[in-house]
Formats: sequence, C-alpha cells, structure tokens
Amino acid sequence: MWLRYNYHVYPTAAQQHSLARAFGCARVVFNDGLRARQEARDAGRRYVTDGELSRQVITAAKATPERAWLAEVSSVVLQQALADLNTAYRNFFASVTGKREGRKVAPPRFRSRKDNRQAIRFTRNSRFKVCANGRLRLPTVGDVEVRWSRDLSPSPPRSR
Repeated sequence: MWLRYNYHVYPTAAQQHSLARAFGCARVVFNDGLRARQEARDAGRRYVTDGELSRQVITAAKATPERAWLAEVSSVVLQQALADLNTAYRNFFASVTGKREGRKVAPPRFRSRKDNRQAIRFTRNSRFKVCANGRLRLPTVGDVEVRWSRDLSPSPPRSR
C-alpha cells in the first residue's frame, strides 16, 4: 500500500514565483508531449516512444529561443511531467483493452493554465531534502517553510 500525505507549505514571494514557473513549465511539457503523440497518431505515424518524446519536447525545445525558459527549472520536474503523461496513456490503453479493473479511463487531456490543481514531482535524484530546521529544500526554489502535520516516514522517499 502506498501512502501519500499532504502538507502546507509557506513559500516566500520569490519562491512562489519559482514554483509558478515550475508549474507552468511542467504543464507546457505535458501538453507538448500530448500534442506530439496526437499529431503522430493523426498523421498515421507510429507511436512516439518515451525517449523520442523526451528528446523532442525537452532537450530540443530548450535549444529553441521560444522555449529557452524551460532551462530555468529543474529538469526532473520536466521529466516527471512526461512520466505522468506516459502513466496516463498506460492507464488509458489498459482500460481500453480490459486489462485495467474498474471504470473506463478517458484518454489524456491537455492541462489548463486556469485549473487550480497544479502539481509537480521531485524524485530522490533531484536532491530535494528535509533540512534540520524543518524546511524543505527544493532544487531551483530554495528552502521552503513547511507545516508538518505528522512526521515523515523514517524510510527515504522512493521514486516510481
């Protein structure tokens, strides 16, 4: 069984700006990946693999002047946005073929800028950590104040 806990964070104004930038970049990468896969399907080309999608949507996009701002956030956030897209596609295909129990799952949808459900994920490789003073150190954001409603598990965080 996997447990997930929610905690309140209290970022400063500069940290709010950094987090908003990370939320926006993750949304753009997710939407670009979804668009690339939809365009490939509509054109009759084969399914875009995860590696090709990462090279196209993250690596090549950072080199263009229109998407150079993607380099300002942690690359782990961008990679996890594509991992979320891959999970959404896996769940959809498993649902269509009947391998997934429960209700049918719709295909992935574009993420909206106006939706208030914003989420990013940091993995253990991104070097986030809980500091001794109770703050949470996030890459490219800094030390964020957290109200811990319960203690964290003694085991280290694990990536999926």
